[in-house]
Amino acid sequence: MRTLISGAAVQYAWVSFRARLAKARSGELERGASAVEWVVISMIAIGLIIGAGLIIATAVNDKATSVSDCIKGSKSTNTANC
Repeated sequence: MRTLISGAAVQYAWVSFRARLAKARSGELERGASAVEWVVISMIAIGLIIGAGLIIATAVNDKATSVSDCIKGSKSTNTANC
């Protein structure tokens, strides 16, 4: 009578285990962690760039509006504070 765990199954499990152990010892699994770190660093950098861009765009837009209002007001009033 054969058992559920035959010699071939045990041998396959042992070979699979040894292969995974060798892979873990080789440091090959660290490449995935390194990739995740690069994604996180990239997302932080992209967020900072977008934030700086929004701040600069807002400042430029506010200044452009100020200059436009000053030009419009120069026709009718004193523009000493523009």
